[in-house]
Amino acid sequence: MAGVTGSAKPTDDPRPLFGAYGIVKRFGTFTANDHIDLEIRAGEIHALLGENGAGKSTLMKILYGLLEPTEGVVTHRGAVVRLRSPEAARRLGIGMVFQHFSLCENLTVAENIALVMERSLRRGVLAERIAALGETYGLKLEPDRPVWSLSAGERQRIEIVRCLLQNPQLVILDEPTSVLTPGEAELLFTVLERLRGEGRALLYISHRLDEVRRLCVRATILRGGRVVGACDPRSETAASLAALMVGAQVRAVAARPAAPRGDERLGQERLRLDRLSLPAPGLHATALSDVTLGIRGGEILGIAGIAGNGQAELFAALSGEISAPEAGAVRIDGTAVGHLGINARRRLGAAFVPEERNGHAAAPGLSLSENVVLTRRATAPLARFGLVRRAAARALATRIVDAFDVRGAGPDPAAGTLSGGNLQKFVVGREIQAEPGILVVDQPTWGVDAAAAARIRQALIDLAARGSAVLVISQDLDELFEIAGSIAVLHAGHLSAAMPRAETTREAVGLLMGGSSGPSIGRDMSVGPSAPAEIAHAP
Repeated sequence: MAGVTGSAKPTDDPRPLFGAYGIVKRFGTFTANDHIDLEIRAGEIHALLGENGAGKSTLMKILYGLLEPTEGVVTHRGAVVRLRSPEAARRLGIGMVFQHFSLCENLTVAENIALVMERSLRRGVLAERIAALGETYGLKLEPDRPVWSLSAGERQRIEIVRCLLQNPQLVILDEPTSVLTPGEAELLFTVLERLRGEGRALLYISHRLDEVRRLCVRATILRGGRVVGACDPRSETAASLAALMVGAQVRAVAARPAAPRGDERLGQERLRLDRLSLPAPGLHATALSDVTLGIRGGEILGIAGIAGNGQAELFAALSGEISAPEAGAVRIDGTAVGHLGINARRRLGAAFVPEERNGHAAAPGLSLSENVVLTRRATAPLARFGLVRRAAARALATRIVDAFDVRGAGPDPAAGTLSGGNLQKFVVGREIQAEPGILVVDQPTWGVDAAAAARIRQALIDLAARGSAVLVISQDLDELFEIAGSIAVLHAGHLSAAMPRAETTREAVGLLMGGSSGPSIGRDMSVGPSAPAEIAHAP
């Protein structure tokens, strides 16, 4: 295995490679883990399943030395060990691929990887090892690129490569495919199978249950911080696994029937980009070229694409974080906004959910109610923001928490204390609760469980049904085919024509995502009488 040396050897040792017994973790009066037992054996891929807030991430942080348990012990081949730090965990052979990237934005790829490698390892040698592993597994990285310039998918590759270079006995993977394309995920699965075949143990956390059924031979299921069951995922369906996780059957997304072409319910055009071209905003960013789109009230337009093909730049152009060369290149309800910033666009009824929830969509050190205030400041004056207004913000945050089943410690916790999936639910809910006329959302269900994904998708459909124009940027084709009335593809900064969902296939969209040239690339993809899209509907 290139880039990974000293492979773990298969063993007949009957003891678990690692065990966790009676694990309790309390944060004040909140119990995140409640007497959890877990055994992980060499040569297996073991799934840890549970809905958002079930306690999975807390348990993983304990196994990786980021947290110490309030009660209970961790063992390595039967011997009790104390994991005081991630460095201690790595010395024992535990590696972790994080859901939330633990990367330093201003450092390069190689510098981020070097932070967890041997200090004596020379930079040139490390770069060679990064390149060799990337070449072997298709996880290619440019060692000298700064992290801030990378897409979410490229950042995920750093986490995976950094873990593999440490030659782990146990690899903990927390939602490893949430920002990967199908092709990238397939390459990762190949890597995981090879690691398993060498006698390593893998603990796999994912809300993509078909992946769990494909890869894992055992699953431990958490709910409310406790173990509520175990199973062989191969003998379950995705639906039955989801039911075990949430304690009930997950409701299917229900959408109203497609509206006929020309139906007045489609409403007026609310969002338009008109031949928008933007130079790459950074050395490693993607330029946008002649992008044209239009969305009417009542419609959901899905934009598919592989990470790094201009999604971040398109979102920034839509939100006002990057100005357009011409004011008329971006219009909200007919008003030219290309030179206006995000607050001005919010005042016109637009709302935005960026891909990165920590730091971009939410300030992790502020409470949920304070995060609500940050996004309402554009539409409500804050000069007299006193106790009454603070109470109103807390009440609004509570409504979001209740409507989207956001789970956290306390009535108004800091955003950074929420699990990734719960923070995603809060951010999406915060924007939808504002009843925007236009909603632009990037990766709406990244890292959320099946029930939460259904809740978010239903909320997007319902928002469109109330007359909003919804634009969804997503790498998840299943998601787009479930909720979007039409789908376009962004590749290398070029946007294809919109294709009615009922008139295309996943294979056709996948070809465009991979750069297959066709007559639709670069055409006007306006939605309406000239190029109609249907109201979002279930397949």
